[in-house]
Amino acid sequence: MNPRDIALLELRPEIPSAKLLPGMSSEEYFQNKTLRPIAKLQNDLLVAIFQNYCRKHKNVFYDLSVEKRLDYIENAIHKDMKFRNSLKGTIIGQFTLDEYERYIQNSSALNKRMMNIVKERLKSNIQLLEYASEVY
Repeated sequence: MNPRDIALLELRPEIPSAKLLPGMSSEEYFQNKTLRPIAKLQNDLLVAIFQNYCRKHKNVFYDLSVEKRLDYIENAIHKDMKFRNSLKGTIIGQFTLDEYERYIQNSSALNKRMMNIVKERLKSNIQLLEYASEVY
């Protein structure tokens, strides 16, 4: 393993609820071993990327009700390919070479899992996103 890969793995937080069990699908294993720890590590950056996205879209997000904000997050990730690709890059850039090799073999299913994790991270940070509206 090269020094970059070792450093990346050392940075990742442990997630006790991310179980790695026998009989798990390869996608679920990759999700719990790689995607969830990276998303947690990149949490602040993901929030900052979304805040920038909101600014570029005239801060409409901050005038919405909580329920509409959750929908806004969902729609932004689902419909805006440029934004979606930016989020994917934030996660993929933290892969080791071995993880990247595994990722490209089933990128479609793993992208779906990745975006669901990012979506849930942003939704769970709705209070941080509220605070951002007071700052800008």
